[in-house]
Amino acid sequence: MITRMSELFLRTLRNDPADAEVPSHKLLVRAGYVRRVAPGVFAWLPLGLRVLQRIEQVVREEMNAIGGQELRFPALLPREPYERTGRWTEYGDNLFRLKDRKDAEMLLGPTHEELFALTVKSEFNSYKDLPVRLYQIQTKYRDEERPRAGILRGREFIMKDSYSFDLDEAGLARAYADHRLAYQRVFERLAVKYVIVAATSGAMGGSASEEFLAESEVGEDTFVRCVESGFAANVEAVVTPIPEPIPFDDAPKPTEYDTGSTPTIATLVEWANGPDGVGADEPVTAAHTLKNIVLEIRQPGGEWELLGVGVPGDREVDEKRLGAALEPAEYRLLDEDGFARYPFLIRGYIGPRVFAANEARYLVDPRVGTGSSWITGADRKGYHVAGLVAGRDFVPDGTIEAAEVREGDPSPDGAGALVAARGIEIGHIFQLGYKYTDAFEVDVLGENGKPVRLIQGSYGIGISRMMAVLAEQHHDDKGLRWVPEVAPFGVHIVSAGKDQAVRLGAAGVAETLDAAGWDVLLDDRTASPGVKFKDAELLGVPVIVAVGRGWANGLVEVWDRFSGDRTEVPVAEVVDVVAKMSPRPW
Repeated sequence: MITRMSELFLRTLRNDPADAEVPSHKLLVRAGYVRRVAPGVFAWLPLGLRVLQRIEQVVREEMNAIGGQELRFPALLPREPYERTGRWTEYGDNLFRLKDRKDAEMLLGPTHEELFALTVKSEFNSYKDLPVRLYQIQTKYRDEERPRAGILRGREFIMKDSYSFDLDEAGLARAYADHRLAYQRVFERLAVKYVIVAATSGAMGGSASEEFLAESEVGEDTFVRCVESGFAANVEAVVTPIPEPIPFDDAPKPTEYDTGSTPTIATLVEWANGPDGVGADEPVTAAHTLKNIVLEIRQPGGEWELLGVGVPGDREVDEKRLGAALEPAEYRLLDEDGFARYPFLIRGYIGPRVFAANEARYLVDPRVGTGSSWITGADRKGYHVAGLVAGRDFVPDGTIEAAEVREGDPSPDGAGALVAARGIEIGHIFQLGYKYTDAFEVDVLGENGKPVRLIQGSYGIGISRMMAVLAEQHHDDKGLRWVPEVAPFGVHIVSAGKDQAVRLGAAGVAETLDAAGWDVLLDDRTASPGVKFKDAELLGVPVIVAVGRGWANGLVEVWDRFSGDRTEVPVAEVVDVVAKMSPRPW
């Protein structure tokens, strides 16, 4: 098929949009692939829709190859199923809630585990119907507080979500492994540079969980890996090794000191190494201090409760790790009003013992192991205590993974040090287990005639996000560079001349390539060659064929947009040359 740019619904822009922060947002808007409708909401223009549909087709082919069956649920959903699983509350403000004219509460679906489970329950009743793998490619909605980066993080987005239902854990493991391999094939076909990392399940629930992250400097997810062992994990999923207990029978008793105005870790360390401090024998660093963070948490449907979190003073609290560790509870760090509600908390001088004394929970970083000794607050203004031993002078209620993970930290598998990088989540797979099938009592009759509770898996790929990822990973200073698998066209022909012979020649080359199986974009506009070439590089079609001055000698210039190579070839050879540059004909 030949598409003429003179007829194409397309306007390219020379300047970046004012609200664009990342290359993909700038280029997709400038090249006329998408247009902003509202914060976090975008329209897909003809070129963008073509790319989106090609990505969908790659995903669809690989899902069908592992036995997936496609269906589609509505985006407008009733409250009741989500109320039953607790996610009506757990999703908090991220959920779009609305009422119909009869005042019935509804939502715009952020994900569809509930609907898939209910549908399998209503349609299947025998073990002979299993296993089953269902998927959909559908629009999802999440009320992001700060939508950013164009289609990378929007309020409306397109996902492929699939679900497996099996009779036992062995079946779930097979479905999980098949989806994992299918995802690898998808991302290889799309030429995405990615890494598979251990992850947390969050509001989805379940046990085994892995993320597929596209490596990108603009990624909002930080992951770490160990070069020696191949270990990789999202920072939320990193488990800190717990040190061996230290005997404390002979440890000195804790001593309280007047430390003056030392409400921060930096001022406390300065005092400790000063003339009145405790660093005479060994210099004190922030790592010797115990910093106590105070927050309030609320379980779904519950009341706000006080919680203390202790971390080594040289570590900051990573709120993404903290949030993941507390899921599904909400949390809020204590502000001025919060401290006013708890007068026993002396800001800047809080120690671990105040929490037990006031019947509040206290969790610590795993590095605060039994027998470890700390300098920390004495729970009265201007005073700290040194030599406070965990397990003797205070006993935490448990551990929490809330402290930042840093490059150089030991790998949890003990094989080496961690290296940090940034990535964009493009896929996530979960072994959900029985969370949703228990909620809806999804049973079938087993081979022995007794009910069998089905076990469920959940597997997502961000379709619209993938388009932005490809733009992030494959662009240069001139514009986009689509891989042939998803490009809106296979060949972009530029008529670079005003005379009739060149225009007819370009149309003839387009017809030849069309007949050979390529989807062709023909720039037949009256614009100057300079404008046409700038647009061709901006649009990013894999192969550009320029028909211009060489036409009189039977020559055309062929550009490989991905590598940047250009070559002048006889017209008779153009099909063969294009085939080598873009080997998958449309």
